[in-house]
Amino acid sequence: METARWATLIAATVTMGLVSGLFYGFAVAVMPGLRRTGDLTVIEVMQRINTAILNGWFLLGYLGAFLFTGVALALHIPSDGRDVLPALVGAQLCCGASMAITGRVNIPLNNALQEAGPAALIGDPAAVRTAFEGPWVRANIWRALLSTAAVGFLAWSLYLEGVAS
Repeated sequence: METARWATLIAATVTMGLVSGLFYGFAVAVMPGLRRTGDLTVIEVMQRINTAILNGWFLLGYLGAFLFTGVALALHIPSDGRDVLPALVGAQLCCGASMAITGRVNIPLNNALQEAGPAALIGDPAAVRTAFEGPWVRANIWRALLSTAAVGFLAWSLYLEGVAS
């Protein structure tokens, strides 16, 4: 049981770190870089990214972060390591909130961008960009903050688990 607790904590921390890094990268590099480009470029690049990101490696990290954190939490409920539980609950809540933002804001915006059609054929690319970019960037910043907080909670859980051993 101890090995399973450690393994799930490590898997949760790694996968959450990957997701947090992805959102952070968009917040500090991708979107600021695109902000300096034309409307058609933003639309085309984001359409391509939204298609490319839907792959098994992304899903492993994204879904794995939530699932591994949940399993780690479940494995610690019957344990003597009750000090770890608040940090794991915090991680799960932050991860869940980040996923909720993704589902309620980012994915619908991504879908609307795809439905706008090929960038070169969009009649008013400035309007499409305006409807997408600001709300998407704000939501992504929240996702980056929440997933980073989750990594912090998971790192604290690893520390507490080590102290309790």
